[in-house]
Amino acid sequence: MISVLMRSHNDILFVRKTVEALLTQEVDDVFEIVSCDDHSTDGTAEYLAGIPQIRRISPPEGRYVPGRTLNHMVRMAQGEYIVFNNADAIPQHREYLKNLVLPLKDSSVDCVFGNQIARRDAFAVVRKDYERAFGDGSVSRHWHKFFSLVSSGFRKEELIQHPFDETFQYSEDSQWVNRREVKIVYVPEAVVEHSHNYTLPEVKKRFFNEGVADKQMGKLLPGLLRTIKSICAETLRDWIYLLKHRSVKEIFYAPVYRYTQKMSYFRGTKK
Repeated sequence: MISVLMRSHNDILFVRKTVEALLTQEVDDVFEIVSCDDHSTDGTAEYLAGIPQIRRISPPEGRYVPGRTLNHMVRMAQGEYIVFNNADAIPQHREYLKNLVLPLKDSSVDCVFGNQIARRDAFAVVRKDYERAFGDGSVSRHWHKFFSLVSSGFRKEELIQHPFDETFQYSEDSQWVNRREVKIVYVPEAVVEHSHNYTLPEVKKRFFNEGVADKQMGKLLPGLLRTIKSICAETLRDWIYLLKHRSVKEIFYAPVYRYTQKMSYFRGTKK
C-alpha cells in the first residue's frame, strides 16, 4: 500500500488540480491520500474536507515545524511506501505515482524524488533553475546529494527508523539525506508542476534560512569570494538563457535576483 502524504497551507490556487490528479492515478498498489493542513484561511481546509477519498489528520500542536509534521504524518500512514506530495505540486500524468514508487521496490534504494517543471507564469530565471535542477538530471546528478521532498518517496520503515530532525525549520529534506549514507534515485518520468515566483524579500528570507540550516548541519560553506564568483557565474548563465528564450525583460532583474539569493545565503551561514 502507498500512503500519499500531502501538507498544505493556503494552497487553494493549486490544491484542486493536485487532488484531482492524485485521484486519477493508475497504479498497481492500493493507495491512500492523507492530508495535514496547517491552519489554512483561504478555503484549502474546507475544500479538502469535502473530498471523501481523503483522510484528514490534525497537525501537531504548537507552531509549525516541518520535521514534526512530517514525522506525525508518517506515524499515521497505513502504507508501507510513503510519498510526499505537496498540495501545490500538481502531477502531470496518471502514471506519476507508479513511476515514482517503482525504484523503492529495490531494497538498496533509500529514497526517490520526482521531476518538477515550473509553472507557465514562472519567471524565466526560475524556469531556468528548475530545468537545471530537474529535467533529465544531467546537471544535478553532479551535485552532492541533491534531493527535494516536494515530490518524493520512501519506505515507511526507513522513516520510522530514521525520522526527520525536528530542530530544523528549513532544509529538513537536505538534512535527512546528508546525515548518513543513502542511495537517492531521481525519477524524471514522475512529473509535477511546481514553482514559486518569490518576491525579493521572500528570496532573501528563504535563502538566508537555508544558509542557517546548512551551517547547522555542518556543510562545507562558501566564503565571500566564492559567493561573488557564484553570483557572476549564475548571472551569466541567466543572461544566456534569457537571450536564448527571448526573455530580455529580465536582463536587469537577473543580477539583482542572483545577488539577493547568493548573498542572503552567505549571510545565513555567518549567523
